[in-house]
Amino acid sequence: MHRGRHAKIVATLGPASTSHEMILALFDKGVDVFRLNFSHGEHADHAARLATIRAIEIERGRPIGVMADMQGPKLRVGTFINDEAMLTAGEIFRLDMDSAPGDANRVQLPHKEIFAALEEGTDLLVDDGKIRLRVRDFGSDFANCEVIAGGRISNRKGVNVPGVVLPLSPLTDKDRRDMQFALDQGVDWIALSFVQRPEDLAEARRLIGGRAAVLTKFEKPAAIDRLRELVELSDACMVARGDLGVEMPPEEVPVQQKRLVRTCRELGKPVIVATQMLESMINSPAPTRAEAQDVASAVYDGADAVMLSAETAAGDYPLEAVEIMDRIIKRVEADPVFRQVLEAQHERPEPTAADAITAAARTVSETIKAAAIVTYTTSGSTTYRASRERPIAPVLGLTSNMRTARRLVLAWGVHTVHTADIENFQQMVDKAANIARQEGLAQVGDPLVITAGVPFGTPGATNVLRLAWVPRAPVV
Repeated sequence: MHRGRHAKIVATLGPASTSHEMILALFDKGVDVFRLNFSHGEHADHAARLATIRAIEIERGRPIGVMADMQGPKLRVGTFINDEAMLTAGEIFRLDMDSAPGDANRVQLPHKEIFAALEEGTDLLVDDGKIRLRVRDFGSDFANCEVIAGGRISNRKGVNVPGVVLPLSPLTDKDRRDMQFALDQGVDWIALSFVQRPEDLAEARRLIGGRAAVLTKFEKPAAIDRLRELVELSDACMVARGDLGVEMPPEEVPVQQKRLVRTCRELGKPVIVATQMLESMINSPAPTRAEAQDVASAVYDGADAVMLSAETAAGDYPLEAVEIMDRIIKRVEADPVFRQVLEAQHERPEPTAADAITAAARTVSETIKAAAIVTYTTSGSTTYRASRERPIAPVLGLTSNMRTARRLVLAWGVHTVHTADIENFQQMVDKAANIARQEGLAQVGDPLVITAGVPFGTPGATNVLRLAWVPRAPVV
């Protein structure tokens, strides 16, 4: 069941996509990885959806990736006497720790970490930036702010502090409970929100303990400032443009998106472009032209995946959203300019035997017009290297480790198959030819380029390149 495209689709599950029938239909339409958003829903809801995904995995005979997205700290003001107040530009508005309902003069901000990080002139954004406050004087439990952009403010609206590294862990007590639950359920990826610095990832990795791969969401400008360090420490990354756009000027977001995609490609880490990709399809059966262009731009940049959020979680047209995203990806990848763009951005291999073999596999595959590059992998590193090369041919990733197979689903151009391990060279060639034909990637007489590590089963030891041709009859 090869998708016929290189870039992948991530879709969020929610109230509009809970039944077995709907999740199966989403998968059949083209979803490669399902996202469970722990900002919403109960544990029982997520467990039921994950059980459905695993049943579909068996039904369709395909590995399916599952991402658990942690909520992260949510910084919010308190409540108001009449549930809301009107703030006027130029007036002074006080934030403090007093739990009494607020009014047009003050409101509670129950986060001492924010007060600890303030400086005079710091801007605070409320309700996704609709309200802008500027700190004039402050203490350990209060801040008197000038209202720069006023308007209506209501109960428990979110607060952002752009340009400031807050002394907060990205994992709240809720996140720790959610993460433990998700790991016990067997998710493949843990997506971390509110990451600001490398230390945040170290804490998460210690708690995860290798039971899932770590995906860093770039949604804070502070994370962009440490971009390369964070990418190196991550297993994959996400451009979370919605949150990033609150604290960053709108003209800056597309620049940083391209920078992050470029860095991830250079370092061989899968990268997802997310948020508001086909947002109008929450209520409309067709996207805007700007949204189609947005998806196409991410594909032209070589992103591993594009993501749907509310479109599939709560929208009226979840299947149509996946279908249109699938069509956009395929159309872009059929454009000769797409390959020219990838070639222009191609990364030089690292000076290692594994990278040399993988780079050679790409060159050979294009020279002989191979039907597929077949990788044998235990940890996934061989296949990730092949994906990093962005070859024309699909990458057939064979692994005996189901956890690795599910994680590799996210990688650009990779078609994963969970299969028994190999013991010798001839078995390697025979299995590669048989599976390539079974999966619809190759026909009789088609050439294949095969990479593996010897001794077989040694993680990260890519040191063999072999050419083979699909025989007339399957080798038993």
